Amino acid sequence: MQIKNIEERVNDYVDIRKTTQELYTSFKKVYCPALGNDIHFTSEGFNHIIYERAKKERDKRTQILRFDMLDRAKFILETTTTFQEFEENIEYRKVNRHGKFVGMNTLVRCWGFVAIIQKFRIKVVVIQIGNGKMEFMSVIPAWFIKQYRNIKIIHNSTGQGLMKEDDNEVLKNATQGDVL
Repeated sequence: MQIKNIEERVNDYVDIRKTTQELYTSFKKVYCPALGNDIHFTSEGFNHIIYERAKKERDKRTQILRFDMLDRAKFILETTTTFQEFEENIEYRKVNRHGKFVGMNTLVRCWGFVAIIQKFRIKVVVIQIGNGKMEFMSVIPAWFIKQYRNIKIIHNSTGQGLMKEDDNEVLKNATQGDVL
């Protein structure tokens, strides 16, 4: 059986999404040794894989790449003992206060776990809002960053993605970047 590239798999998007959603809901929560806490796989994390922002769906090819990496993301969270990125901000968010959602300034913490699994660079993001539970937020395929002072521009990888048989081609696409 020949492995389909990402363009061919877009036609099967509905089935892929359904299968991935079943897999995602089976995760529930995992213990992360790096944070010493459970990471919960909530619907917000799955929605973040599908949508860029409210009512703005990501490109289907990007979604399929992220779907393919969910198993690897879970593996990273279960096995890693360090995190590579940490960010803490105070943001205005709607939070649940005694059954009512109220807008207020809240401390938001984000952790980034970067790993190379099967010759593919992956970043997993975990978020905690206030003193709430730590939640899986996103898995990001190979990316490159252009950074100039406080400006950070992140690009996702291009190419045929995880299903391409030539690992060197995947790595080339994953690591190429322009310099400012």
